Amino acid sequence: MKKIILASASPRRSELLRQIGVDFEVVPSEVDETNDLNLNPEEYAIEISYRKASDISKKIDGKYLIIAADTIVVKNGIMGKPKEENEAFEMLKQLQDTWHEVITGIVVIDTESGRVIRELEKTRVKMKSLSDIEIKCYIKSGEPMDKAGSYGIQGLGALLVEKIEGCYFNVVGLPLNRLSFIMKEFGVNFITDCR
Repeated sequence: MKKIILASASPRRSELLRQIGVDFEVVPSEVDETNDLNLNPEEYAIEISYRKASDISKKIDGKYLIIAADTIVVKNGIMGKPKEENEAFEMLKQLQDTWHEVITGIVVIDTESGRVIRELEKTRVKMKSLSDIEIKCYIKSGEPMDKAGSYGIQGLGALLVEKIEGCYFNVVGLPLNRLSFIMKEFGVNFITDCR
């Protein structure tokens, strides 16, 4: 079986793969994530994921399956990661007491055959009504600063979310069920393949 590379420095993605017993190595990509082609959110998530996977596929030798993903929050456009606390506050203020969409693009590249599969997962998230004090206290926790949309559902941010429609793991950053279907296309079954 081919070795698996996760083209991401995200500790959350690594944790999710470890959680389901996947043997993999991390080789983070450092591609430019600028939306230089003015793509819509779905196209952008796929494009950035493809850039990450492609970047790593050019840098390694051997037979690998490279997994790359990019997760974005969409509410009146793409919300990236906040650059500072005021930006995090504005994002959370915009998201509170309303629905938004979390979109993850997933790309898997087989370095031996060159085959590429691109997929997309969407989840709707309803954030509860929050006071300014609650938003500021959440920001002081430091959790929002490296996350799209300024929150993490798997941490303290779970207290901000009222409900979701769709894949929870997508909101964390890697939709495991969608990924398992993709990997089966490459002959890898996360359930039956003992590692």
